[in-house]
Amino acid sequence: MLNWAHIDSVLLDLDGTLLDLHYDNYFWNEFVPARYAQNRSLSVTDAKAKLLPRMLELQGTLEWYCVDFWSRELDLDILALKTELRHLIKLRPGARSFLSYLQTRPQRVILATNAHLKSVALKFQQTGLAPLFDRVITSHELGHPKEEQAFWEKLHLLEAFDPKRTLFIDDNLTVLEAAACYGIGHLLAVSRPDLTQPLRTLPGGFTGLDHFDDLLPSDCPRVMF
Repeated sequence: MLNWAHIDSVLLDLDGTLLDLHYDNYFWNEFVPARYAQNRSLSVTDAKAKLLPRMLELQGTLEWYCVDFWSRELDLDILALKTELRHLIKLRPGARSFLSYLQTRPQRVILATNAHLKSVALKFQQTGLAPLFDRVITSHELGHPKEEQAFWEKLHLLEAFDPKRTLFIDDNLTVLEAAACYGIGHLLAVSRPDLTQPLRTLPGGFTGLDHFDDLLPSDCPRVMF
């Protein structure tokens, strides 16, 4: 259980935290290479061999998270492909219950995501989560990914939160390290971002979270969908 008396603000990631990362993993590792291969008369194996180095090169940058960038880079309509696969967008266990519980509390609840605005809009359409946040902030709006200190500095200009009295939940360990460096006082690392994969072992210093029900009082109503 969290000590809510020590928390004024809650920052939440989207993909791999509130949502099952299987959608994004399957999309980028399988679906996009298959369509790229089809468009260029390549084998899927050859397409993956071509795409993977480029993706790894850009990982952790704004371009890596940008729908428009990859549409231009791959000559594919990435948003249309994401929409085609939207049935795989799923909430993580307990995520809606946790967000609903936060609505009963005084803490300010902010979605802080690296996801592109177009991706966020699609996932909100699929899940109906938008009304459960006080504010939605994307790294593209701030011009820096969450991996960079500039993101946190600009976020702080928009939201006058006290870092020491802020809870931040994310699945990306590099992002969590950046948040810790900025002084965020309460950090939780999602231990199984992709629900088709086993629990991962977290480095020392990180407190793991597998199910949002673990953060709820025993008498709190659970939302099953």
